[in-house]
Amino acid sequence: MNSSPRDGVAIEFRNVSYCLDGGRELLSQLNLEILRGETLVLLGRSGSGKTTTLKLINRLLAPTAGEVVVDGRPTTTWDVIRLRRMIGYVIQDAGLFPHFTVERNIGLVPKLEKWTAERIQKRVEELLQLVGLDHQIASRYPRELSGGQRQRVGVARALAADPPILLMDEPFGALDPITRAELQREFQALQMRLQKTVVFVTHDMREALLLGTRIALIEAGRLVALNTPQAFLHSKDPLVASYVDAFRTDLTTPRN
Repeated sequence: MNSSPRDGVAIEFRNVSYCLDGGRELLSQLNLEILRGETLVLLGRSGSGKTTTLKLINRLLAPTAGEVVVDGRPTTTWDVIRLRRMIGYVIQDAGLFPHFTVERNIGLVPKLEKWTAERIQKRVEELLQLVGLDHQIASRYPRELSGGQRQRVGVARALAADPPILLMDEPFGALDPITRAELQREFQALQMRLQKTVVFVTHDMREALLLGTRIALIEAGRLVALNTPQAFLHSKDPLVASYVDAFRTDLTTPRN
């Protein structure tokens, strides 16, 4: 099969399945193109296969069948270190190294890439400003930060070596509603400026509609819908409609 890069396509799933050793299928025959510079949201309930899909992109998992193509090459043919260093990864609760300062956390990949100390320091300062944090925070440890600050540092770390692709797995899910809304708005502004290819996992319909260029609904390991947020809201597909109805009910339910 020809694996040369195609204009506009950053990541492609070609008939991809993933099974556990015992045979249980977590992802089934996924065909999906993710476009350069878009924010594709993977939406679905817990256990639907969203995080599995994400981990197949940076080869934390390898497909049982089919192939995942990144920048025109199947992930199985990439040097895994090179692949992962061109992909930023942001998880819930940031996943920072607790014994590293903020500066060391953000500068980790640039240091592995053998950047000079001066260049790393400059990049850390630039990224702290980009994610809305004071440069004085650089000497603190993760335990000294609020949840929102840790998540901002996690985003900064993922962007440190300026990767073209960003994977985000429920990045704001553990935050209180006000901080979550703030970070969603900041992410929107950041993406408008940087134009990364982003794959964003969430089970929150509101978040998917707000942040996604397109929404891919995954149910029981299968892709069941792929639409723009506006088209998603007006879809006649019964499963999509059930998500939208639940979302609208949540919007109109009085809060105590």
